[in-house]
Amino acid sequence: QVQLVESGGGLVQAGGSLRLSCAASGSIFRLNGMGWYRQAPGKQRELVAAINSGGSTNYADSVKGRFTISRDNGKNTVYLQMNSLKPEDTAVYYCNADITIWVGVSSYSYWGQGTQVTVSS
Repeated sequence: QVQLVESGGGLVQAGGSLRLSCAASGSIFRLNGMGWYRQAPGKQRELVAAINSGGSTNYADSVKGRFTISRDNGKNTVYLQMNSLKPEDTAVYYCNADITIWVGVSSYSYWGQGTQVTVSS
């Protein structure tokens, strides 16, 4: 069984910073791509940032220059450093990871439970 546990959400004023963490645990043979998504009320879930196993990253245009995704492969953890936060960044943030649980087995996409980020104006 694989679990993704997120932490680091909360309430912050506009212009402030937060750092989200997501730790993967369980039967993990290989941790492939990882990413952060967010979903605001009444809106579809959208990709915020992603990082592959080689460390290459991509970001949504709305967060480029403000957010940074990184990973610690030794800890099976992905991070999202969020700076210069804006009220429009308010959403539930979800961690996603593509994980192979054993050699020869297809990878599967796992999701965390979500963490609330609220940015006040």
